[in-house]
Amino acid sequence: MSVNWSKKVATPAIGVLASLAIMGGSMTIASANVNVHRVSAPVVYRLADDQPANYPTVTGDNAFAAKVAQLTHGKIQIKVYPDAQLGDENSAIQEIQLGAINFGRINSAPLGSYSTSMGVLGLPYLFNSSSQMWRVLNGPVGNKLLSDLKTAKMVGLTFYDSGSRDFYNSKHPVKVPADLKGLTIRVQQAAMFISLVKDLGGSPTPMAYADVYNALQSGVIDGAENNLPSYYTTNHYKVAKYLTLDEHTRNPEVLLASLKTWNSLSPADQKIIKEAAVYSQGVERKAWNALVQKSLKAIKANGNVITHVNIALWRKAVQPMYTQYGKQYKQLIQEIQTTK
Repeated sequence: MSVNWSKKVATPAIGVLASLAIMGGSMTIASANVNVHRVSAPVVYRLADDQPANYPTVTGDNAFAAKVAQLTHGKIQIKVYPDAQLGDENSAIQEIQLGAINFGRINSAPLGSYSTSMGVLGLPYLFNSSSQMWRVLNGPVGNKLLSDLKTAKMVGLTFYDSGSRDFYNSKHPVKVPADLKGLTIRVQQAAMFISLVKDLGGSPTPMAYADVYNALQSGVIDGAENNLPSYYTTNHYKVAKYLTLDEHTRNPEVLLASLKTWNSLSPADQKIIKEAAVYSQGVERKAWNALVQKSLKAIKANGNVITHVNIALWRKAVQPMYTQYGKQYKQLIQEIQTTK
């Protein structure tokens, strides 16, 4: 017995399609073809940060990523990689320049090697206060520093807080620069930091950051310098009880994008990215302030001696640095110092 398969199969198929059309489905019987609306997959970008997942900058990164996803209705997704999963800062910078990494949170200090104007932020006692610094960074000078990063194939989006760096030691209170005389102070392997300690009267000793705790504990060095959260989280406050709040440098963090990635975005998406970055600054600064207060509470509970200083005396002592390093930043320095 022969079977007419065309009749057996065609009837149910037509019935199903007709039902879909009646129910208002997206399939129609205009022809033998079936039209299906396809949703584009989101674009996923990578953001590098060398700090741990619970650090304020990573909190800011995550706020930035969430805001971008919200404003683009999920079209653009940014995955944050903390803990230097994508490499240290210098490695990340190079990958960002190539477009292999799309976004990054990088400290302004290493960025000074890629964009000359960013180096001005490394000068000591440049700002009078934290509030003045933020008026500078969120004003015309800050916009110029971020814009200048394009010459290094990066796009500056906003600044994050990294606090101020202070001296601490295991010997005695330090109130004036002369009190540093005879003290060996660990510094980063950078000419500006070495000059800073020399001009203030101390003995600079470049050393790997990971070695500082043992060096302080054993007396190989007398002191070091860093921001308050680092002084606390590394337990340096337990082996160097004398803290001097001189606020000698304020090197903010920078949230930035690869120029290659930036140029691939539509003007509308670029606007969203910038808006999300500015929003995230507020989140990061709030997280930073909370960590500073937590750090200060623990430091005081430990019985550490905290000394406040007359910044004018310290600024005067480092004027040779402005002669040596500041000439190329003359206009920027003037604009910063006249910002009230």
